Amino acid sequence: MTALLHGSNAGWTIGWVIGLAVVLAVVALVVSILRLAQQIGDEATDINDSLAKSVHHTAGLRELIITNESANAIVAGLTRGRKRLGG
Repeated sequence: MTALLHGSNAGWTIGWVIGLAVVLAVVALVVSILRLAQQIGDEATDINDSLAKSVHHTAGLRELIITNESANAIVAGLTRGRKRLGG
């Protein structure tokens, strides 16, 4: 068998075929990884847009502290008034 491989180019042919198969396998893996990365990037963009909308929609909650303080002041005033009136 080795004599047959030394006398012909079969060894080179086998080597090239194996090398080509390895290169094609690597290319297939890289392409699939790049497709997944693209999908992740698209999802990340959608998530970022959704978070930006959430920030916009919840911006009014910053004023909730002021509203809460005002409501507490009103309730305290009403409580004082009730006590003065004997209630």
